[in-house]
Amino acid sequence: MSKSVSVLNELLVELFNDILIIEQNALKIGDFSDLSITEMHTIEAVGKEKQRTMSQVATDLKVTIGTLSIAINSLVKKGYVEKVRSERDRRIVYLTLTKKGKLAYKVHEKFHNEMVKQTISGLTEQEEQVLIKALEKLNKFFKENNQLGKEGE
Repeated sequence: MSKSVSVLNELLVELFNDILIIEQNALKIGDFSDLSITEMHTIEAVGKEKQRTMSQVATDLKVTIGTLSIAINSLVKKGYVEKVRSERDRRIVYLTLTKKGKLAYKVHEKFHNEMVKQTISGLTEQEEQVLIKALEKLNKFFKENNQLGKEGE
């Protein structure tokens, strides 16, 4: 393995782990210490629009409706999410964030915005573009490999 590959591997693994740890620690000490990182990402998926169906959120999170139901029920009990059945089709359940859920969403969004600002701070426009292109390639790799794993299920 070349030195560059070894260094990049080490950096990527460290970055992924550090981001998760920082997110978890931010939740523990903040106003939302009752949330797990998975629950925060569920709130993020629900909060993208005013009202979303269970199916839409499950698809975004790449989980089953059953798995999502467990998470949503917990978030309902904690006061972050509301479930409303469709008047036209009682099988459809809409999800919306409560005031508390919207606040958690905004705080998490601010965390991500600060992370991005720090990442590009001091970079030239050209360096930013190189970083974006590299991350797009990495993202494409993950998406392609995620699809391969799903085909085998």
